[in-house]
Amino acid sequence: MPGRAGTRSGWPDRPNSRYPAMINSRRDQFIMADADPKISGAAKTDAIVVEDEAAALFRVNRRAFTDPDILAREREHIFSTCWLYVGHASELKKPNDFLTRDVGGRSLIFNRDRKGTFRAFFNVCPHRGAAVVRDKAGSAISFRCFYHGWAFNNNGQFGSRFEADTYPPDFNSDGCANLRAVPRLESYGDFWFVNYSSSGESLGEYLGGAKEVLDLIADHSEVGMEIVGGTQEYSIRANWKLLVENSFDGYHASETHSTYVDYLADATGYGAQMLMTNRPSLSRGVELGNGHAMIEYIAAWGRPVAQWIPTWGDKGKAVVDAKRKRLEELHGPERARRIARANRNIVIFPNLVINDIMSLTVRTFYPEEPGRMNVQGWALAPVDEEPDFRRTRLENFLEFLGPGGFATPDDVEALESAQRSYRTIDAPFNDISRGMRRAEKYHDDEEQMRVFWREWRRRVEGVA
Repeated sequence: MPGRAGTRSGWPDRPNSRYPAMINSRRDQFIMADADPKISGAAKTDAIVVEDEAAALFRVNRRAFTDPDILAREREHIFSTCWLYVGHASELKKPNDFLTRDVGGRSLIFNRDRKGTFRAFFNVCPHRGAAVVRDKAGSAISFRCFYHGWAFNNNGQFGSRFEADTYPPDFNSDGCANLRAVPRLESYGDFWFVNYSSSGESLGEYLGGAKEVLDLIADHSEVGMEIVGGTQEYSIRANWKLLVENSFDGYHASETHSTYVDYLADATGYGAQMLMTNRPSLSRGVELGNGHAMIEYIAAWGRPVAQWIPTWGDKGKAVVDAKRKRLEELHGPERARRIARANRNIVIFPNLVINDIMSLTVRTFYPEEPGRMNVQGWALAPVDEEPDFRRTRLENFLEFLGPGGFATPDDVEALESAQRSYRTIDAPFNDISRGMRRAEKYHDDEEQMRVFWREWRRRVEGVA
């Protein structure tokens, strides 16, 4: 049966031209920025994001993580206007399937109606505001509010009959008794998104270069991908943007996750330095537009999609070889190598994280207050995956990225430690300048975080 560690492998022979911002350079191009630059003047002191290209300086004021007024602006200018991930098509396999989910601070019903059409409604009864659906998931041709019994077809239309004379005949002529649909619901492939603003760019325009990454994930299987199992749900006592940064921060791995690095080093027989290489030809930072970004790199762990390791044995090797051969037939050798071997940590602005590493994880989160967020995570896998490899994938998901795994508790402690410190120290800025003067960035530089913060600044501060 496949195990949970991996071997190092190569990178495509040349950069992928679809990503002009993808980085691939020599370490000797890096010039360290001034370690303690002077920040003076009221304008800079009051600024949230301070960027000085000439000085290779990028700072974020820690008020961004603690100020309730900033969170209120984020709710208005980000979570009420951006496209937010609501779910994967595989979670609603049949007509009449539904699930309830909190998305961007709103409770939603995400469902398919009797005809199979995907829909999303606010989970609020138009009568007196109670939650209409209280189950996490299920199958239903209609929904009934427990408070006063108002009922609705699963296309959102009011379905109850009023007693005579209680309401005028034209009471629902304007749809006031129907479930309220979200202003916009669109999908890219099997990834579904909602937008609480009725105006603005389409989902396709918004995703920009992230569409190519979603295509790479879809190409893991020619018959489709599916969410496996249930939802991981937990809270972190830290600001939501700290988890954004952490999700594609290649700089912290060897320190924060040293226990896992040591475990993998023992399991693979490689030294710890071999587990996540930052050699120029194997390490890239990628800007995807509109605040989306990712890191892409080679690591030693096994990947069930098609990166074999010795502990999987000859049987596992035969399966992986067949997978690689089929990927090459479908996509050509270069793209096949990228699908099989390259690890990706992706953030789709503002709060969708996809980790395509030793397993494939979809994660989203939303702030309840400046210092607390709720997190939801799911495992994604090929529909036709072999049982042994499916078991390995889920073990990897729980072992590294699960709430009780190697990585997540480490990350939670780091984020909560930072949040606690923001209350007790006077230094006002976080530094996000690593690699800023390098023309091209590695996965352990911080350009991907700067990409996020520039979009955040544009939306929240109105500064291009």
